[in-house]
Amino acid sequence: MPRFRFASVGDNCIDRFLPPVSQSLVGGNAVNVAVQLARLGQSAAYFGAVGEDADGVRTRQTLEANGVETARLRICPGLTAYTDIEQTPVGDRIMVFEEFGVCAGYRPSESDLAVLEAVDHVHIGWMDDGGALRRRLAARGVSVSQDISVNASLENLGVEGLSVAFASAGARGKRAETMLRDMLEGGARCAVVTCGAEGAIASHRSERAEIDIARVQVVDTTGAGDSFIAGFLAAFIASRPLAACMEAGRDCAAITCTHVGGFPQQPSLL
Repeated sequence: MPRFRFASVGDNCIDRFLPPVSQSLVGGNAVNVAVQLARLGQSAAYFGAVGEDADGVRTRQTLEANGVETARLRICPGLTAYTDIEQTPVGDRIMVFEEFGVCAGYRPSESDLAVLEAVDHVHIGWMDDGGALRRRLAARGVSVSQDISVNASLENLGVEGLSVAFASAGARGKRAETMLRDMLEGGARCAVVTCGAEGAIASHRSERAEIDIARVQVVDTTGAGDSFIAGFLAAFIASRPLAACMEAGRDCAAITCTHVGGFPQQPSLL
């Protein structure tokens, strides 16, 4: 697959898996996507903020160990974000508590924006900027994607101008189809809805694709959707057919389900 320049902007966090797992790992939508793109052989940079604490150091070191460029990672006074997670017996996760820390209020600087406007594709994770970055990049003709399912506030949920809009539904059916339609009608050029154990659906121009999941022994589903995004984007930016993009996303997500966390790393004990 050709190598492109990707940037991922927004959230990072320490995923703290509560007992009985009792481990913590580096994660977050934007971080997971950046790492998975790098693992696929793409050039990936991460733009976001971490605290002046041990978790901030850990996040930076983990990104760099996975080949992600961190020159634009901002280190700020305060806490690195964290998420407390409970895991069900079948590997699904429940977000019990989220502390956004210094991720809240993060905005790329003008020099950051100049870099972002020059890459092949920008993926936006959780941000509380009311869609300002999405609108700025789209107005400059930058290829942009965002996972709207990681944002809870309505003011952050716009899709107008997105090259690819991602969302998550629990299953296929009316809700998933409505989400797909709403994203396209809202101005996204391509829309993808992941449907948990029932695969995913997507639409782009005259193409529509549906795909089932790959059958693997599930250990943990944390970050599987982020991995799907990375696999899909690497194929999409290479102008592969929509069905091939879906397959690339599925295969990347399947690997992530075979281990704890959004990508392979050495966990810390809680």
